[in-house]
Amino acid sequence: MDEVKVKRLIVDVLHWIIIILSGMLIVFISVDTFNGINFLDNQRYMRFQLWTCIVFIADFFIELFLVDDRRHYLRTRWLFFLLSIPYLTIVHSLNLALTPEQLFYLRFIPLARGVLAMVIVVGAISQTKITSFLTSYLIIMAASIYLGSLIFLYREHPVNPMVNDFGSALWWAGMTATTLGCDINPVTVTGKILGCVLSVGGIIMFPLFTVYITSLIQHYKDTHMLDLSVLKEKPDQKSEKTN
Repeated sequence: MDEVKVKRLIVDVLHWIIIILSGMLIVFISVDTFNGINFLDNQRYMRFQLWTCIVFIADFFIELFLVDDRRHYLRTRWLFFLLSIPYLTIVHSLNLALTPEQLFYLRFIPLARGVLAMVIVVGAISQTKITSFLTSYLIIMAASIYLGSLIFLYREHPVNPMVNDFGSALWWAGMTATTLGCDINPVTVTGKILGCVLSVGGIIMFPLFTVYITSLIQHYKDTHMLDLSVLKEKPDQKSEKTN
């Protein structure tokens, strides 16, 4: 195995590790949100998110070491490093005065790093650019709907009688993202902002589907016409040989 393939294998393995750790973080956050657990008192979660962020930072520097153009990597991946910093641990260790809402939102920062890693993996295995772009966007939308529903439940459940459980929050997020609308109306500022973000994301998604389907139809036509032209050439060649 040559050096390039070894580097590619190492990067792929690191990306899958990040995706798995991000999935486990989602499970932690979901369980704590459903049960109303104060995550700062959950030492198991605090240790896990710290080590997860350490792995994220290690991945950043390992990839920086492996790439040929390090300046380009730093210009394009600096956000990855910022999303890998264990902000919760820093805030907790320094006893910084943040509101519970601000601390809750900080928990989602490492998850954005995992979503970006998933987008990179999908882009690498996709056959065409349009497929890669559409699949990456669907991943981001799915993550936005689920994480947005967690935030919506956290902010709306105490003050909004229409949000009874996570199911209603997920239903609201899904219907808002698909621009179909929902009978649940947000009453907090956070809920209203989430509604705008998800709606804009949904509006962008439908033209992408149209472009993708059009691209598939055009690709099918081009392939079909090429096959027909090949079949027509074969009888012509046979007739020339007989003559």
